Amino acid sequence: MKIFVGLGNPGKKYENTRHNAGFMVMDELAKLCEVSFDQEKYSAYFAKTKLKGEDVILLKPTTYMNNSGFALRQCMDFYKASPEDVTVIYDDVDLPVGKIRLRQKGSAGGHNGIKSIIQCIFTSEFDRIRVGVGKDPQIDMINWVLGKFREEEQKDLKNAVKNSAKAAYYSIDHSFMDTMNLYNKK
Repeated sequence: MKIFVGLGNPGKKYENTRHNAGFMVMDELAKLCEVSFDQEKYSAYFAKTKLKGEDVILLKPTTYMNNSGFALRQCMDFYKASPEDVTVIYDDVDLPVGKIRLRQKGSAGGHNGIKSIIQCIFTSEFDRIRVGVGKDPQIDMINWVLGKFREEEQKDLKNAVKNSAKAAYYSIDHSFMDTMNLYNKK
């Protein structure tokens, strides 16, 4: 089983904001998996399919960023899944727009969505795909992550979203270490 959870905030107000990079990747991954988010389960937009011999679940929590872990915990409990089954996809201000970075574990690094996940699944050892959203020292962090991408960032953002979705899809039937080796080089 593979559970992919993209972090973001639900609703029109937050569409295309930096904090919703995880949702953007999930939409792209849903296309690759040929599914749509036509259900709400586990406090999330939910899609499920079988690919490459694996049950694959896609989640976009509707709990808002700071409570993302609650949705993931509900899903994991229902399917009796472990943290090894989970890949979390989220925005990272420490990476420039257009860059992605895959990791197998780590701290929350100040990201409230990741803090919530660590608190709810009781470990920081889960696969992650981080999508660079950059930062601007002239703009406070909350306004930055809840702000929209600039016109000149759109091409790099689109590439990062596509590469992140491809990396997630590749990891369905490859080890995450192999996936990291391939996609951290791009």
